[in-house]
Amino acid sequence: MNKYKREVLHKSMNRNRNKRAQEALSRARGGLALSNYPTIISGFIEKGIPEEQILPRVNVLTYDAWKALGRHVRKGEHGVKVLTWLQMEGKQEVPQYDENEMLVENKDKPKSYRRPWSTTVFHVSQTEPYTNDAVQL
Repeated sequence: MNKYKREVLHKSMNRNRNKRAQEALSRARGGLALSNYPTIISGFIEKGIPEEQILPRVNVLTYDAWKALGRHVRKGEHGVKVLTWLQMEGKQEVPQYDENEMLVENKDKPKSYRRPWSTTVFHVSQTEPYTNDAVQL
């Protein structure tokens, strides 16, 4: 692979990473569910962080959300695992019949559904801002 192709590929990969990080931040800040709050609060209390300093969606975010904010999780830090739900889009085959109830064709109908997703969240105290000499991937 020549140098130009490598540079183009590298830029494309960085754009995809940045887009994914921005989407993660948007989901983390814009979600309405409160079901993980007890898990998050108890998990960080066990790690020695006072309860009043634990603010989910404010200073407790996923790895990619912290990345979008220009911070990285320090090496060796362990977060709290939570279960969340992702909205998925798919297609459902819907049979089409004529007036004689004969099958004419199957059409794809858009279908949305939710699926569980496990992720890890980190407290701001477990992160550091990127520095100019640090390489952000």
